[in-house]
Amino acid sequence: MSDTPPNVRFVNVPALGRAPGYSHLAEVRGGRTVYLSGQIAVDGSGATVGAGDFTAQARKVFGNIALALAEVGLTFDSVVKLTFFLTDFAHLPQMRAVRDEFVNLQTPPTSSAVQVAALVRPELLIEVEAIAVIP
Repeated sequence: MSDTPPNVRFVNVPALGRAPGYSHLAEVRGGRTVYLSGQIAVDGSGATVGAGDFTAQARKVFGNIALALAEVGLTFDSVVKLTFFLTDFAHLPQMRAVRDEFVNLQTPPTSSAVQVAALVRPELLIEVEAIAVIP
């Protein structure tokens, strides 16, 4: 991974305890903000990728986020917030492993995870929203 944008500072607050794989907060000074809609495991034709395979779906979701970021000249280094929607928290270890392939592990984005009853398509297991900052 390359560097965090110069106008972003990630902080872990000691009083809040250890933050494994994410930062407690991201302070953004100036710049523009980019909000990415929830990304799901679909290809360019709209077909589901990895039905029944959480890891395959997670990799496709993160790949789709990377494509969207690239459209505005950004990478995952500019992401300050990720929100995960999972149909089963049993998949958290797999989600974290895939996330770690994409994010800057030295300054990981802030994150939230929510277990949901279902996503927009019944075969989907994960959806991820992102917020990024343009320096």
